Amino acid sequence: MNADISGRWALISVSDKSGVVPFAKSLVDAGYRILSTGGTARHLMEAGVEVTKVADVTGFPEIMNGRVKTLHPRIHGALLGRRPDPSHVDAMKAHGIPDIRLVAVNLYPFRQTIARDGVTLPEAIEQIDIGGPTMVRATAKNHESVSIVVDPTDYDEIAATLPDGPDEQLRRRLALKAFRHTAAYDAAICEYLEGHVDTASHGVNLALEATETLRYGENPHQEAWLLHGSGASPYGGIEQLHGKALSYNNIVDLDAALELVAEFDRPAVAVIKHTNPAGVAEADDISTAFTTALAGDPMSAFGGIFAFNGEVPADVAEVINEGFYEIVAAPAFSADALEILSQKKNIRLLQVPDGRFKPTESVRATSLGYLVQTVDPRIELDLSDCEVPTERKPSDDEWNSLKFAWRVCKHVKSNAIVIAEGTRSLGVGAGQMSRIDSVKIASEKRRENPDGQVLASDAFFPFRDGIDAAAAAGVKAIIQPGGSRRDQEVIDACNEHGISMVFTGKRHFRH
Repeated sequence: MNADISGRWALISVSDKSGVVPFAKSLVDAGYRILSTGGTARHLMEAGVEVTKVADVTGFPEIMNGRVKTLHPRIHGALLGRRPDPSHVDAMKAHGIPDIRLVAVNLYPFRQTIARDGVTLPEAIEQIDIGGPTMVRATAKNHESVSIVVDPTDYDEIAATLPDGPDEQLRRRLALKAFRHTAAYDAAICEYLEGHVDTASHGVNLALEATETLRYGENPHQEAWLLHGSGASPYGGIEQLHGKALSYNNIVDLDAALELVAEFDRPAVAVIKHTNPAGVAEADDISTAFTTALAGDPMSAFGGIFAFNGEVPADVAEVINEGFYEIVAAPAFSADALEILSQKKNIRLLQVPDGRFKPTESVRATSLGYLVQTVDPRIELDLSDCEVPTERKPSDDEWNSLKFAWRVCKHVKSNAIVIAEGTRSLGVGAGQMSRIDSVKIASEKRRENPDGQVLASDAFFPFRDGIDAAAAAGVKAIIQPGGSRRDQEVIDACNEHGISMVFTGKRHFRH
C-alpha cells in the first residue's frame, strides 16, 4: 500500500450517479477525502473531484472484471470498526485502515436489467451486486460510527450536516433505509429467479419501500402509503399525464379496472365503481365499446374509473368531459383527446404501458398472518370442455355472450351475477350474502331488453330460486361452475323455463 490514509474519508461507489458530483464536492469542501472505484471514480475525476482509488488503499488490484474490488479487510475494517472501542481504533491504525466516516453506495441496476425485453438469465445474474450490499449492510450495522447513504435524494440533507456529519437519529434513519434497500434488492432477485426454477415456490417477498405518502387511506382518519420494491417506478410503470395525485381508493379501483380490461383482445372498456364493474363492453372499435359500457349502468358510473385497452379518441373524451369521473386509464390518448380531457382540473389521466407487470401471486394481510395465492388466471373456455346438462343447448351467439359474461363475472365481488347481451354487460349484482339477491340486483340494473340475455354466476346455484328469478328477467342462457348437491333441481328449473345452462367446473370467487 502506497496511499496516504490520513484524515477523514468518504467511500463513494454508486450505480445511480445522479447528484453524486455536487455531493462529493461538498464532502471535499468539508475536509473529507474521497475513496472510490471503477466507473464512479472516473465520473468524479472527470468532474474535477480529487479521488483515491480503492486499489491504492488495499494494495490489491480490481480483478475478475471488477467482481472483486471492495471485499478487503482494509475496506470492511473501516466500515465495521467501532470508533468508541479503543481496541478497534488500535487495530485500524495497526493495519493501515483508513478512517471512513461516510459511505455512499447504491446497487447494480438489477430491476432495470430484468425489465428489458429479451434479457437473458446470464445477463440478469451478472447484475446481482455482491460488494455493494456487503458494504451497505456493514455500514448500516455500524451506523453508530459510519453514515450510510443509498438514496441520492438524501444527499442535500446530509451535506447540510457537514463538516460534523449526520447526528445519531439521522444515521439511524439512513441505516433503516439502507437495510430496506438491500432487502428489497434481494426480494427482486428472489422474485426473478422463482421464474427460472422447475419447482413450485410458495414464498412471497415483502421487502418494500414507501414511494409515496398518500393523503389518507380508505377514510380520512387512516394513514396510507404506496409501497414498491427498491428501484421500482412509483406507479409500476404507469405515467400520470394530468390531474392530482392518486388516492388510496383510486389505486384500489384502478387496479381492479386494469385487471378487468386486460381480459379482452378486442377493443374493450370497463367502468369501475368501488372495485366492481358498473359497465363493461367489448366491440370492434373503442368508441362503441365505451358507449355500450357506459350505458350498462350510467348512474353507478358517476364518479367511477374508466379503463381502456386501446387509444382514447376525441369523441370519447367529449362524452367523458360531460360527466364527473375520477380516472381515465389507457395505453394511449389521441392528441385531441388529451387536450379535451386536460380541461378538467381534477380528472386523473393515466397512460398504462402495454405488457405492464402482472403479478403471479396475490397477498393479503390478515390478523392470522399473510394469505398468499396464485392469481385467478384468464381461462379460455371451449364448449366441448364444458358440460351442458339442460335439454336446450346454447346457440353460437349465446355461447359467445356467455364467455364474455363469465370473464366479467370473475372480476365481480362474490356472490357475483352478471347479465349480458352480446359482449356488453346489462346488469351486475355484487357482494351479496345470498345469490338470489345478486340475481335480483342484476335484473333490476339491466336495461329493458328481454331478448338474447345471458347470465353468469361465479359459483353454483344452491337453489332453483335464482333460476326462477333469472327466467323472470328474460335470461335465455346461464353459465356457472355447477357442483351443488341440488344441481338436478337447478337443471330441472332451467328445463321448465327453456333456458340452456353450461357447467364450467371452475369457480370464480372474489372476496
